[in-house]
Amino acid sequence: RHHGSFNLNVEHIYIKTILKLGRDDSGKPTVDISACSTSISNVRVHFSGKLSWLYNLFRRTIESKFKKSLEKKLCDTLRSSARRYLQPYLQTVPVTANIDAVAGIDYSLTAAPVATAKFLNVGLKGECFSLAQRTPVPFTPPALAVPPVHNRMVYFGVSSYFFNTASFAYHTAGALIFDITDAMIPEDIEFRLNTSTFAAFLPQLDEMYPNMPMKFRLSAPSAPFLNIGTNGVSLQPVVDIQAYAIYPNGNLAPLFLLGLTGNVSATTDVQSGRMVGSLAVGR
Repeated sequence: RHHGSFNLNVEHIYIKTILKLGRDDSGKPTVDISACSTSISNVRVHFSGKLSWLYNLFRRTIESKFKKSLEKKLCDTLRSSARRYLQPYLQTVPVTANIDAVAGIDYSLTAAPVATAKFLNVGLKGECFSLAQRTPVPFTPPALAVPPVHNRMVYFGVSSYFFNTASFAYHTAGALIFDITDAMIPEDIEFRLNTSTFAAFLPQLDEMYPNMPMKFRLSAPSAPFLNIGTNGVSLQPVVDIQAYAIYPNGNLAPLFLLGLTGNVSATTDVQSGRMVGSLAVGR
């Protein structure tokens, strides 16, 4: 039996891999190595020991075998590592998050990411939903076009679908209801929210409910929808205002109901590095 050792020196390793990005059925990212090539410029082996002179006679052949084996092994190791470590990690990436106690947002992938030499395009769902009960959204997302320019590092686009699904989620959860009471009005303001104040407009209020506190309940009969176009942003909210008289025991007596429809439009622009805009409110 003979003993010996050898020194292995590997010089200038070049590795080229192509990652294939995709998505699974749940909208989570997937990754795989679709192509791999390696190149080692030089492999040197030096044997030592009693028979080193014999082994060194075949050094060139051994170095060539080592070189081919290492080049293949590197790609095999990369593919195995991607499937064993990288892909399982991507499966742990969350694609939903809670906004608050009422609604959450789904930002799962809508399609496989597109990578080119100039940019990486990632399409996210951007859909809000009610945490109590997730129901299908009764409208489809509009096409989202990003300007074909690449002189900025990051471009971020949001369509009206994000805002309208948020509106739908909060409306479905019953969160678009607001109460206005007299306690919310500063004490130094003479106007008080009671039947005596509104008796100037409806005299019978003070007769039926003399000097009783009142409450206004604002609610949206339907989810308000936002429109984003080339001319700016527009919104047509519909609000119901229900007035109540409050009995001493806390029970409510409905007084009258008002329905309001408004038109709100806004435009924005960037001037001298500052964002400027205008807001118009109509009936």
